[in-house]
Amino acid sequence: KEIPKCNFGDSECIVKSMNALIRKFPRGIPALGLKPIDVVDIKDSKFWNDEMIGAFWLKFDLFDQVNYGFENTTITKVNGFDENPTSSLIEIHGRIPSLIHKGRYFSQGRVWIVTMNSTGESLSDFQNFRFVLKLKVIMEYRNNKRYIKIYELNPFVNMDRWVFWLDNFFEDNTDATIAVNQVFNQNWVEFWNELEPQNLKIFAGVFRGIFEEVFAKISYDDMFLPVSKESQLND
Repeated sequence: KEIPKCNFGDSECIVKSMNALIRKFPRGIPALGLKPIDVVDIKDSKFWNDEMIGAFWLKFDLFDQVNYGFENTTITKVNGFDENPTSSLIEIHGRIPSLIHKGRYFSQGRVWIVTMNSTGESLSDFQNFRFVLKLKVIMEYRNNKRYIKIYELNPFVNMDRWVFWLDNFFEDNTDATIAVNQVFNQNWVEFWNELEPQNLKIFAGVFRGIFEEVFAKISYDDMFLPVSKESQLND
């Protein structure tokens, strides 16, 4: 009741309602399936998974990961959310001043004659993070109500800078750990281009997790104002 409902396809109203929902309920609404967005869990992932052969290979796993910063999201544009949401793509555009990704990592590898085996804390800060989510949905019917389910979600992202830091990368050599982190941060664009597919896979999982439970618990029609009989007759 605190968040005004909109007509189907009223993009301007939907943007305002989404932003009001984010501002008022950063810790979620469990009864409605809205998870907390101030702290968002992330599934464990394999960032690099090279074959253990040759002079250079690397295995790099991320675990115990969480995101901070989604509560500061501003939705800037939406498309879709029509009365029949399966007829076109749903798009959600937004930006986040700083999206923090914290957790732990495990790294194992070889660079020429140097072997690496380390674990520690990891930190990513995606600064001025912008995203576009493109969703395809299918319709399900339960108890004479329509529910939507995501069957495809593709994120497109951009940012001003990616700050990345790994503690303890060389366990016995703090200077080498600092040097590796400095190289990464000085060349973050090249690293992003190399790692973008894996990063996008992680972001897709995070965004899907935010929306899926809401779509499962709240019928699509209950999210919007009822369609007037006059509009139905005109259609």
